[in-house]
Amino acid sequence: MESHEELLAWAIERGVKLNAIEPKRIPGRGIGIVAARAIKPEEIVLDVPTSCIRSIDTVHKPIIRHLPKAISIHGLLAADLALDASSKYAIWNAVCPTPEDFVGMPLVWPQGLRALLPPAARDLLLKQEAKLKLDWAAVSAAFPKQLDEARYRYAWMLVNTRTFYYVNTKLKKRPKDDHMCLQPVADLFNHTDTGGCNVAFDDEGFSIKATRAYAQGDEVKICYGRHNGDFLLVEYGFVMDENRWDEILLDEVLLSRLSERQKERLEEVGFLGKYILDRETVCHRTQVAARLLCCGVREWKRFVDGIDDGERSQQNVDRLVLELLREQRHIAEKRISEAQSLDVGEPQQKEVLIKRWTQIQDLVDSNIARLEEQSST
Repeated sequence: MESHEELLAWAIERGVKLNAIEPKRIPGRGIGIVAARAIKPEEIVLDVPTSCIRSIDTVHKPIIRHLPKAISIHGLLAADLALDASSKYAIWNAVCPTPEDFVGMPLVWPQGLRALLPPAARDLLLKQEAKLKLDWAAVSAAFPKQLDEARYRYAWMLVNTRTFYYVNTKLKKRPKDDHMCLQPVADLFNHTDTGGCNVAFDDEGFSIKATRAYAQGDEVKICYGRHNGDFLLVEYGFVMDENRWDEILLDEVLLSRLSERQKERLEEVGFLGKYILDRETVCHRTQVAARLLCCGVREWKRFVDGIDDGERSQQNVDRLVLELLREQRHIAEKRISEAQSLDVGEPQQKEVLIKRWTQIQDLVDSNIARLEEQSST
């Protein structure tokens, strides 16, 4: 019997209810969830009772006593996973990714590859590293002989990639991004950007309901959130071929064109930085910053205040945005070339990095084509 089949039997014995789905190995993607028969929209495909989840309520009491109260739930659950020497969760643990399976996460990449990440991904990685460092400092001080950093980091990444949003009375005062729990079988669902299932919970447990029809053999997925490619890469170690929520930052190419005084003006009105390009257009923040480079200050201020709709300056803004996008495309080409020639890291790491920059290139190209078509009509 394979490990995921043992997990299924173990989970059912403890009250988990599956309907029309089953875990299955998917070539190149590990274990996922597939439809065992045709599934109709609104069918509940999985119920996981509260008694089966791993949360703040199931962390071993000695671990809680030795750790500071301010430690994150993320850090607490990771400590519980890393220090657990019992056989209680052995069958569940056997289905979890191995340390080698996390090779795609930038958290374990060599510095040479990290330096080539898109700026938004680098910023996310720095925040992620800071959270891990803080949690590890607390855990290593409490358990200096029982745990090494590599083992804790692996447990921390398990929690990072496999938890679900969850709130109980002990979590209500915690930050929203620290409301989490682990649950068996449900953590095998892969991600989709279209919300193939709805996840809900109450005091009784979690319920996962199909939001569309599935044919027998189809992979059944859930949406981890409306995440762009940089977030998926840093937090989960993968990028999607098609992602309706993908977007990139244009800060690298736009901020460099602004004088210090122009940056001050933008900061005064709350529009400095975070210039986003999605699959269809640039954001309003980008329009504001671009107009400061194209218009006089008075005209720009009227646009910011909503008095001027910006129609008179739109062509100049579009031309500038085109310049910015071509510059961004050149950066993507350069990063792809640098990644290909770099002699560090695992092949899979370089592959996912190049794929991310290729996605950025494609997103930029589609917007360039749109603007060029507009300018020719």
